[in-house]
Formats: sequence, C-alpha cells, structure tokens
Amino acid sequence: MNRSFAALMLAASTPAYAAPQPMVKDGHYVMRDGAAIYANVCAACHMPNARGAAGAGAYPALGGNPRLAAAVYPIHVVIHGQKGMPAFGALLDDDQVAAVVTYVRGHFGNDYPGAVTAAEAKAER
Repeated sequence: MNRSFAALMLAASTPAYAAPQPMVKDGHYVMRDGAAIYANVCAACHMPNARGAAGAGAYPALGGNPRLAAAVYPIHVVIHGQKGMPAFGALLDDDQVAAVVTYVRGHFGNDYPGAVTAAEAKAER
C-alpha cells in the first residue's frame, strides 16, 4: 500500500505538460498566426516584449520602432534577413510573413495602420 501511495503522490506532484508540437514540417514553420510566429521564432532574439537585447549580439527593439512604419521594410528583413538576422523566407510562406509583420506592426506599442498582405510579401520575394 505504501508503494502505490508513493506512486500516487509522485504522479500528483509532477506537473502535466502538453505533448510537444512540431514547429517545423517539411522545412517550413507550421505556425500560421502572427502572435504564435512571433512567440516561437522572433521572441528568442527580440525578447517577448519586443524591446530587443544586447549581449553576445545586438537585437534591435521592434516595439516603438519607427522603421516598421513602412511595411516593405519589415517584410524585406523577415524574408531576406539583415546583418545578423537570418533570412526566414525559406521557412515562412507569404501568408506567414504577412501575419507576423502585421502582428509586430500592431503590437508592442506600435500602431501602424493596415494589415500586410500575402501579395506584398510575394512581391518582396
């Protein structure tokens, strides 16, 4: 009886975690939502609050960044990369690029109008 009680207590004290979901399938990110793409791809460098970071490298703030006012700039950077930022064009399709750029331009203190379209991302490729 002690053994089953101990097993029950261990099971009760062990946190339940969701089964991990793949982030990449067939060489492309699977997330479709701009917030999910940001959280799983961009936040690692630009930080969850989009304030950027400095340390082993410099990661610019995306929150309050006036360079995001013209949608073509962040579209270009996401697809082709820039300086230390890798190109994500091969990992994100046009809809995903549009979703994450629209998300960043409308969050973190940014209020740039208009949703970015997949057609704009396609044109930048």
